[in-house]
Amino acid sequence: MEVSTEALVDLLREIEAEDPIDYADLPFGEQELRRLVMNSLMERHHAVEAAMSDSDLQAMYLLSTAKLVLENTVLHARLLLLQGQQVNIQSLLAPFTLKGKK
Repeated sequence: MEVSTEALVDLLREIEAEDPIDYADLPFGEQELRRLVMNSLMERHHAVEAAMSDSDLQAMYLLSTAKLVLENTVLHARLLLLQGQQVNIQSLLAPFTLKGKK
């Protein structure tokens, strides 16, 4: 991967603008957290890219993404239930689907 970590952090911030994350009053800076997460992922990528075929690497990224989307969906649903709100799974998954697709 030839893109710098800082460039990826900036792209992440731009992507996040479309579907903002509510950091509320967490005791750390948003930009620093983005940087830490991206550094961690870049280290993981460099550690496995040489040892895996392209198809295995793509499968690993797809599975990692699926786990994160699942975890995000469950946490969001639990938060809604704690707030006494209804949970609509399609609405929760909407940010992760292609726009205009059902």
